[in-house]
Amino acid sequence: MTDKISLAQVHKSFASKQVLRGLTLNIEKGQSMVVIGGSGSGKSVVLKSILGLLTPDSGSIVIDGQETVGLAREKRSAIDAQIGMLFQNGALFDSLPVWKNVAFRGIQNEGMSEDEARQIGKQALLRVGLGEELLDLFPGALSGGMHKRVGLARAIASSPEIIFFDEPTTGLDPIMTDVINHLIEDCVQDLGATTLTITHDMTSVRAIADKTALLYKGEIIWHGDQAALDASRDPFLHQFIHGLAHGPIEVEGQQLEAALAELET
Repeated sequence: MTDKISLAQVHKSFASKQVLRGLTLNIEKGQSMVVIGGSGSGKSVVLKSILGLLTPDSGSIVIDGQETVGLAREKRSAIDAQIGMLFQNGALFDSLPVWKNVAFRGIQNEGMSEDEARQIGKQALLRVGLGEELLDLFPGALSGGMHKRVGLARAIASSPEIIFFDEPTTGLDPIMTDVINHLIEDCVQDLGATTLTITHDMTSVRAIADKTALLYKGEIIWHGDQAALDASRDPFLHQFIHGLAHGPIEVEGQQLEAALAELET
């Protein structure tokens, strides 16, 4: 299949800290790719680099056959128009009612009328299992699960070809996590979208991933499908998916503890 998004040898540093170290990742059209990794592994930097919010120091990021590294924001409009995004905290505008939040892109970029925007909002809410009684509520009146679902409604409202999910189930209870995972799966299948999810939640991985990639110290060190995920004997992957403190993945503070232990002997 054709790659919708392709990253090759992407490097990104902040001052002396090297975050991405030659990262390479290909996401096929219509595929659900999930990138897993611990805090500080570079997941958010990958996402922001693809979105053009960060510029890599070197390397290539191709979307739909077009190189995007160094591409001016005004020249990215056609690419940006096909992207939907579900932010980790929902990122709804507190001063806008739900319908304006959901149809925000259409209102801002396309001059959509209020009647049309309300209809878009209503349809998108229905797709995530919410009713039109929420249309005129403000985000402050929503529960955490509703907040996340409204964020998902906004992400899919324009029927994008590409959707990014940033830690979509963070802060949710197990039941709502399952609800969001199934909604994501259903919405993505309905749209036929290409998706990239960054998460540390293995429940989400097993629910929505076609392919999974493990990011560690700025590089993809393992990738494969669900069958390979379960069959793999990779020690890094084993440690991560089972949440083990000890293993080849360095846990923050581990080196300090080792140094202190050595001083005590």
